[in-house]
Amino acid sequence: MSRFWSPFVHELVPYVPGEQPKLANLVKLNTNENPYGPSPKVIEAIRAELDDRLRLYPAPNADALKQRIAEYYNVSTEQVFVGNGSDEVLAHVFHGLFQHGRPLLFPDITYSFYPVYCGLYGIQPQPVALGDDFSINVDDYARANGGIIFPNPNAPTGVPLGLEEIERLLQQNRDSVVVVDEAYVDFGGQTSISLVDRYPNLLVTQTLSKSRSLAGLRVGLAVGHKDLIEALERIKNSFNSYPLDRLAIVGAVAAFEDQQWFDDTRRRVIDSREQLTAQLEEMGFGVLPSAANFVFARHSSRDAVELAQGLREHGIIVRHFRLPRIEQYLRITIGTPEQNEALLQALRTVI
Repeated sequence: MSRFWSPFVHELVPYVPGEQPKLANLVKLNTNENPYGPSPKVIEAIRAELDDRLRLYPAPNADALKQRIAEYYNVSTEQVFVGNGSDEVLAHVFHGLFQHGRPLLFPDITYSFYPVYCGLYGIQPQPVALGDDFSINVDDYARANGGIIFPNPNAPTGVPLGLEEIERLLQQNRDSVVVVDEAYVDFGGQTSISLVDRYPNLLVTQTLSKSRSLAGLRVGLAVGHKDLIEALERIKNSFNSYPLDRLAIVGAVAAFEDQQWFDDTRRRVIDSREQLTAQLEEMGFGVLPSAANFVFARHSSRDAVELAQGLREHGIIVRHFRLPRIEQYLRITIGTPEQNEALLQALRTVI
């Protein structure tokens, strides 16, 4: 602590990202990165941009990327916002759409950045308990609030919420902004973007970090009514007019243009997830139904901390959360078939 800090800094509890150890031969299954690289067209587009133009600022509105996203989702460019990863997009959302002096509703087990943003922007959080099966009951959100946010599929559970239930939630909360955080939707969920034209209070956020293998490029987006997008643009242009660099813009455009690569790699992840789920269940794990690129599992008789430590001794890292209700669960990112097999072999040894 320092006497030079602004007073509110003393109260902040920062987000803790997944561990990024620099170890040789590590099987890294803790941060939900895609095990397959980005489309070769992305690499080609970035290389083509590596010239004297780097001395110039990028397009402040990333117009080419917004246009490509609008075409992909059949919306107008006025309904699209882009930022430096979905975390920056979410930060602007909290800042611009949730500061109404009323509590913000989100699941009690969810993306741990949400309460951090509440602390940063002085928003009152009001966690809503998931059911015993870790599902969201939309009727629990039919109460006075200053906004609602949740991931779909949820994280770290991977459990999805159906589009019909999301629409029912929107109908029950027409006077509140509802944000659906779709970081993992491409691995088995159903996007809510199809609802944005009918519900002006709906905002959908996504990232290119997961299904499009661009975690290192930092590109996020939001789709919603143009009035919600204008709020995000006002904040962005009061904070950082150039959040996406030239390489990120051309790389992201290329990622949306290679549909075949996108379909092939996400199908491989989905197939591996189903195989890994079945194999874990044969070993005595209970695995929640996942529509993400990870599984959330607990063993019937072995302690999660001991399992995580045992895996680490075999050069494999997974994510463990020391939180109520989920302290006996491990979140395991889906890797390549070879990485998944290494995980299973290590678990057999540890167990």
